[in-house]
Amino acid sequence: MSAAPEQRFSDRVENYVRYRPSYPQELVAMLQREAGLVPQSVIADVGSGTGISAELFLRAGNVVHAVEPNREMREAAERLLAGFPNFHSVAASAQETTLADASVDFIVAAQAFHWFNTAETRAEFSRILKPGGRVVLIWNERKLDATPFLQAFEQLLLTFGTDYTAIRHENVNAAALSAFFQGAYVTHTFANEQRFDFEGLKGRLLSSSYAPAEGQPRHEEMLAELRRIFDVYEVSGQVCFEYDTRVHVGR
Repeated sequence: MSAAPEQRFSDRVENYVRYRPSYPQELVAMLQREAGLVPQSVIADVGSGTGISAELFLRAGNVVHAVEPNREMREAAERLLAGFPNFHSVAASAQETTLADASVDFIVAAQAFHWFNTAETRAEFSRILKPGGRVVLIWNERKLDATPFLQAFEQLLLTFGTDYTAIRHENVNAAALSAFFQGAYVTHTFANEQRFDFEGLKGRLLSSSYAPAEGQPRHEEMLAELRRIFDVYEVSGQVCFEYDTRVHVGR
């Protein structure tokens, strides 16, 4: 049986912190240029995880309320972002953020919207946003077939992933986004990448909630296949993950 979303990543936190990609800096510049983001903007980062997206906005001078129900991920963010006085960690869910009415200028959800695309979340976002506030949905979408390595990695996930096809964020389509946003929304795409040695590639795989963890069925078999793929496609001891970072901005 699948773990509930707020528990799914509890045993993945260390790998998540070390091996998940960040987001291109151009994303913040775009929001400053086109969506009115200024250093005074208050941000709710909902489903904030280990703080990867929160850090982008903290570095831009924003106050960030990082809303995360998973204790292990939230505590990792608190450790990593302890140096930012504008960081506020909030133990709460997307449906019930505990933030005050009309208290934030932007709601950011990075790699998280597919976990909480519900009517309750939409109502909660409407409640906490200031009039005219924006919602920013962000995903790093791994290119599935841009290179032979990426094709082989995708096949590995299809073969060994426990519920990979059911929970992939690509399942969030234009219809889901149109139903969520009020009126038109704008989509921007940025190039992003990570390079890994084998240990990094292994950590990146095991950061995913659908990859069998140590002690689970097919874990060893999956790692053997990962090693084979790495040995075939590495160049100078590394492989490259390529992403399209998609950013949807609307009201």
